[in-house]
Amino acid sequence: MSVSAVAALLLLSGAPPAAADATPESLTEKTSQPYAGDVLPPKVVPTIGTNPSPAPITPEPSGGEQPTPNPGAPNEIVVTARGDAPPGDPLQAVNIESYQAVQAIDQALVGPIAMGYQGIVPEPVRDGVGNALRNLTEPVNFLNYLLQFKIGKAAETLGRFAINSTFGVGGLFDVAKKKPFNLPYRRNGFANTLGFYGVEPGPFFYLPLFGATTLRDMAGNGLDMLVLPTAIGKPFNRTAYAVPTTVVRALNDRIERDAEIERLQQQSLDPYVETRTLYLEMRQREIDALRGRLPAVTAVPPIEAAAPQTDPLPEAEIPVVEAPAVVGKLPAGDAPPP
Repeated sequence: MSVSAVAALLLLSGAPPAAADATPESLTEKTSQPYAGDVLPPKVVPTIGTNPSPAPITPEPSGGEQPTPNPGAPNEIVVTARGDAPPGDPLQAVNIESYQAVQAIDQALVGPIAMGYQGIVPEPVRDGVGNALRNLTEPVNFLNYLLQFKIGKAAETLGRFAINSTFGVGGLFDVAKKKPFNLPYRRNGFANTLGFYGVEPGPFFYLPLFGATTLRDMAGNGLDMLVLPTAIGKPFNRTAYAVPTTVVRALNDRIERDAEIERLQQQSLDPYVETRTLYLEMRQREIDALRGRLPAVTAVPPIEAAAPQTDPLPEAEIPVVEAPAVVGKLPAGDAPPP
């Protein structure tokens, strides 16, 4: 088997493993929003979005009472079991076949290789290589922040790249995120820029080498991969560079998502539908954040602690709690009306 074929197989780990067949449409599962980071797997972006998805309606009680909606928590996404193909997933049947094939390969090959890589290569070495590869994405992040007219974030991204490339020994150490710099990594790309300017995601796809994606994200990610080979050339345009770096990225990503994969395998009612729902929701929240359209969060006033009572009340004096509708104070010693 050639090196490129091995790399292609390893790239098939772009999504959680397959689970049991789908349950009936009436079943729903409410899952907490997962993880931050790359957009290929469904990940939680803690700073993006607090608006809940529409909550499911509870079944109508036998007594004839009207059904009541279940309130959704701010960071929860409601995942409904598989039904007919929704408008955003016209190729659902094909995507499901692709998803199941990818999960079978992940369980048989990619997962064991990733766990073996984790056991053999020490964590500091894996982290260093991952940091260096991530540092190489900073020029793409910088360029797209400029295209989105976010000059402050573009400057921060450029600063991260300069600091980590010098003090971080070529990006092996993420020095920029620590004090005194405090510059966090912010992922960006042409897919985000397209969404920023109003390009719709288009149909959803689940592809062997890309995992969960959309037509817009495929086009944007393809442009991301062309930046360094086109702008710099060697070694980024060489297969000898592209294959091993892609394999290492895929292995690191598979290791990071192992817990989420395990959860989907054991708990999800329909892993494919959940993967699609989480991916589309996370991508929409990321685009909304770039466009400044995050829903407002209503701040709940803090409850002030009652001041300690230094002197006890006389036995004959009873504290009175005023009802909201009563204007004025009740005489001491009288109880409030029922």
